[in-house]
Amino acid sequence: MPQSGRSVVFVDGARTPFGKAGPKGLFAETRADDLVVKVIRELLRRNPELPPERIDEVAVAATTQIGDQGLTLGRTAGILAGLPVSVPGFSVDRMCAGALTATTAVSGGIGIGAYDVALAAGVEHMGRHPMGEGVDPNPRFVSERLVDPEALLMGKTAENLHDRLPHLTKERADAYAVASQEKTARAYADGKIQPMLVPVATRTANAGWTLATADEPPRPGTTMASLAGLKTPFRPHGRVTAGNAAGLNDGATAALLAAEEVADELGLAKGMRLVSFAFAGVEPEVMGYGPVPATEKALAKADLSISDIGLFEVNEAFAIQVLSFLDFYGIDDDDPRVNPMGGAIAVGHPLASSGIRLMTYLSAEFAEHPEVRYGLTTMCIGLGMGGTVIWENPHYAKGANA
Repeated sequence: MPQSGRSVVFVDGARTPFGKAGPKGLFAETRADDLVVKVIRELLRRNPELPPERIDEVAVAATTQIGDQGLTLGRTAGILAGLPVSVPGFSVDRMCAGALTATTAVSGGIGIGAYDVALAAGVEHMGRHPMGEGVDPNPRFVSERLVDPEALLMGKTAENLHDRLPHLTKERADAYAVASQEKTARAYADGKIQPMLVPVATRTANAGWTLATADEPPRPGTTMASLAGLKTPFRPHGRVTAGNAAGLNDGATAALLAAEEVADELGLAKGMRLVSFAFAGVEPEVMGYGPVPATEKALAKADLSISDIGLFEVNEAFAIQVLSFLDFYGIDDDDPRVNPMGGAIAVGHPLASSGIRLMTYLSAEFAEHPEVRYGLTTMCIGLGMGGTVIWENPHYAKGANA
């Protein structure tokens, strides 16, 4: 397999519970920067072998970089988390793939020797900062028809994807959504998700202090019947509903990455080994198709084929987006290798934070499946992009569980 530079490993990942955006959500009165600080501190607590001064960079993503998600969040969050002032930081914006991009950015630095150890993170408080708050899109986008006007509303891009692929029906999207809820409920029942979560103390004027310990969005017991009658807000008689799409959410994630030789030196765990990554663009009005060309590029860079991938973590911004990816590769809608612990339709999608949520899930799945050598994390990205990272399982043992 083609490879250059140092081997990069995903050491550990953690996240806050994800809350529902809005005045009644878990984190309605909690600052966004405090959420990401909480997760960074938790990673340091979980990895006491790492001297904080060995961290060379902190990259924190947010889609809406304003208010408590602004001011070079990588630097401010590092200071607030108690890192030495010698540790620098920066902010990232690639919409939904913010945390994924923060990870690939620092991994590239590790690969060429600029960093030994780095933190990547993502946060989105959609209750405080709805997507698009404070932005001013250039009028040329519409006046010169550089993009279809529907490209600026993600739900409409999902409807457009249904149009392009009419065999991927609303019924299939709803069935996929039901399965995501069921898998998430089963993962919670089996105690698989809880170790990834960082409890967060929250306070509201009405309820006082509480402790957030679980995701707020899941709807266990969801059925096809309960989804059938939901409104289609993006188009009359459409196919995209609140039931087969991720909601508006608040939450933060963070990951610790290192050169493999440095992880060995410090005695840090190795959850995954980075193989390749790629980003690709598509027509913005069908942005959900982005994972397909991104995955094709990432596979080519790794000299792998889709048949080499044993586990898939695909962000569920919309069910149709996942189905279009599976359809391209001839993978069944209910393939057990795909999102085995459920996904964003159930737990939520706080935009820039979700990429590391996918990675943390995949790392846990690798530990359970030593027979799987390769897995991938992939997601669609607003304005017509996709991002994919291919990972190798350090626990791989040929013939395991055969």
